[in-house]
Amino acid sequence: MAPTTRSPFRRTLALMASAAILAHACMNGVAYAQTAPETTAPGVVAPAPSTPETAAPAPTPPAPAAPQQTAPMQASPIQVPAIQAGVPNNGPASVADLAEGLLDAVVNISTSQNVKDDEGAGPAPRAPDGSPFQEFFNDFFNKQQGNKGPNHNVSSLGSGFVIDPAGYIVTNNHVIEGADDIEINFANGSKLKAKLIGTDTKTDLSVLKVEPKAPLKSVKFGDSSTMRIGDWVMAIGNPFGFGGSVTVGIISGRGRNINAGPYDNFIQTDAAINKGNSGGPLFNMKGEVIGINTAIISPSGGSIGIGFSVPSELASGVVDQLREYGETRRGWLGVRIQPVTDDIADSLGLDTAKGALVAGVIKGGPVDDGSIKAGDVILKFDGKTVSEMRDLPRVVAESTVGKEVDVVVLRDGKEQTVKVKLGRLEDSDQAAASDDAAPDGSQDDGVITPDPGENNDMDQPDSGDQAQPAPGKPDQHQGQVSPDAATPKNVLGLSLSLLSAETRKAFGIAESVDGVVVTEVTPGSASAEKGLKAGDVIVEVAQEFMKSPDAVAAKVKSLKQEGRRNAQLMIASANGDLRFVAVPME
Repeated sequence: MAPTTRSPFRRTLALMASAAILAHACMNGVAYAQTAPETTAPGVVAPAPSTPETAAPAPTPPAPAAPQQTAPMQASPIQVPAIQAGVPNNGPASVADLAEGLLDAVVNISTSQNVKDDEGAGPAPRAPDGSPFQEFFNDFFNKQQGNKGPNHNVSSLGSGFVIDPAGYIVTNNHVIEGADDIEINFANGSKLKAKLIGTDTKTDLSVLKVEPKAPLKSVKFGDSSTMRIGDWVMAIGNPFGFGGSVTVGIISGRGRNINAGPYDNFIQTDAAINKGNSGGPLFNMKGEVIGINTAIISPSGGSIGIGFSVPSELASGVVDQLREYGETRRGWLGVRIQPVTDDIADSLGLDTAKGALVAGVIKGGPVDDGSIKAGDVILKFDGKTVSEMRDLPRVVAESTVGKEVDVVVLRDGKEQTVKVKLGRLEDSDQAAASDDAAPDGSQDDGVITPDPGENNDMDQPDSGDQAQPAPGKPDQHQGQVSPDAATPKNVLGLSLSLLSAETRKAFGIAESVDGVVVTEVTPGSASAEKGLKAGDVIVEVAQEFMKSPDAVAAKVKSLKQEGRRNAQLMIASANGDLRFVAVPME
């Protein structure tokens, strides 16, 4: 019996021992495989696997078990790429392919100008007598003066881009202004002389033409109006003479006014723009030109991430006109305008300050027929909203000469739509003289070009059916005014009096000006704070012509009863220049 019962027991122990050995070997191999990827990862040192080394000693596994230990270790290198592939790539996409297709269309522009030595030259500086550096100082400047001939050349560098394979090139006006010689340097090293086709100083744009032997690589304009703040852009140009330089950034702002011209509507970008980038293109990520790099703000002369580009929505039309006519042909409305301030908006019953306030109508201009009157606020022009004064010159200038457009104006507290046929803005001496025609600060560039004789008719403030004096006859209406009405009044801190020969002479008021004269302004009053002064003439109050001081007082009282906080005054200066002022009535 003993052999019979002992034999199964021994076999059972043997089987249990073998199973334990195999199980331990398998567990040991799996633990090591799990730590293998960490030990093979680059730059990472994994801690040594503790489980196999600290386990109780175990018999050496049989030979067949060895592959089970090494198999997981051999598989571990295959697992590493899978782990690395899962790491996200946070860097921006490369623009190399985009830039490669555009570089050949961007050119470097070098100019030279022959300048006389005596132009703008003053006396050479001298060291103080007795100075130890006097001899060196004088020798240096004498040598400098002696090295120059009667004339010398001044060179400059800029950028541009080809818009037509036939050789039309766009750049900034300030890049080529005054140049006697213009040379275009292409990406392949070739050079061609260029001639000026046309230039526009108001937008700082110029079009050049070269005569290539083969069609040139060109780019086209995109629509800058679709670009949003935060969109990626790329600039290519010739900064500091380093041609073919590519910089990338985003659109930081839109509609920037940097007082560079009457049609400022710049795109602001943080793409690096430096000296020499002027005239170069600003691309969208489709490779379309959506801006022309023009200016930077920098205390150091280098890029600090604030650059400005003329938007393509403005530039493309100017470029087309320069190519076709060699000049611009802009629409002209023939009015003088000024901003609508919060006070003026309140005096007119507007909920917010918006639009452009018409301060005067130019004699012989497109709206001299009475379609638009002084005191109107232009809210829309040809379907485009005029949010602020500076919007109007731009939208008018971009309109076609001779086009009939709808203009929405606020008149007498109500919106009206009038039809206007645009004239042509002539860039002549008359337009240039307009810079000095608005000392009151009203805007006259582009849209408004008052002629020298406009003051002869500005005394007629289009006041509908209301009676008003004829030009040059200041005393015509005085017989209609009662003696009490002629009595001087004090209204809104203003001492008012009828215009007479004596007051005209005392304040130098032109015969063409009529209304109620301001003889004195109370210091510290609201009128004084608004800049009114003795000698100013109140032509209208709330778009109603004023005949006497009593009329002014009555109108102001009426406005207060209506709940108005400000009185809108049309003020004429002594020479007849008009402006609107909103004076608080509190």
